[in-house]
Amino acid sequence: MDARGTDEAVWRAARLPELLPSLALPAGPVLVVAAHPDDEVLGFGGTIAALRHAGARVHTVCLTDGEASHGPASPAARARLAARRRDELAAALGDLGELPAPVHAGLPDTALDAYEDDAAALIGRLLDAVGAAVCVAPWEGDLHSDHEAAGRAARRAGRDTATPVWSYPVWMWHWARPHDPRVPWHRAAVLPLAAEAAVRKRAALARFASQLEPRSAGAGPVLPPQEIAHHTRAFETVLR
Repeated sequence: MDARGTDEAVWRAARLPELLPSLALPAGPVLVVAAHPDDEVLGFGGTIAALRHAGARVHTVCLTDGEASHGPASPAARARLAARRRDELAAALGDLGELPAPVHAGLPDTALDAYEDDAAALIGRLLDAVGAAVCVAPWEGDLHSDHEAAGRAARRAGRDTATPVWSYPVWMWHWARPHDPRVPWHRAAVLPLAAEAAVRKRAALARFASQLEPRSAGAGPVLPPQEIAHHTRAFETVLR
């Protein structure tokens, strides 16, 4: 992911909102799943803001604390980063609207595939508890093992509870290109964002300083400007 990815200008030229169907906001409570603190805002934050503006109930669950985002580190350093990322997420969700506190599962970062059963069980319990009409989760083809595990867990929980699942890509915009055959474009749709929702999302993304700052003298940020550009469009994309 540190390699140079697809420039946002390439995606703009693809005119996805003209090619893909548009979705209306889901009716009823929504549960948004993230593998790491920031995934839910990157992939679905504008729609979360729009849902809250419309009066919909939105609940979030974050499966890991993202403590491994800066690479090898001591247990104490990882614990500090985990706490920082939890605080960043709380602030970011506050920017999107009045939301319940996120559920933190505390599963191991970069090892979520080994805890997929636990994640699916938790997501299933939450879907039942909130009476979710839709579950929204990372795409299981995102080429990040934690995102893929979170997506598979959500799909399983959705099947078990008869809840529709929408998937949002995060890293796909980095490694894919328009018409990429690895992407199931036939399942894709866009959710247009009103100006206020887009502004709220930008403010929320700015809260993730740990991901926007250089990780060390030799490593740039996890989310450099060219990646943030993929997630500050006037629409969001989901795969159904």
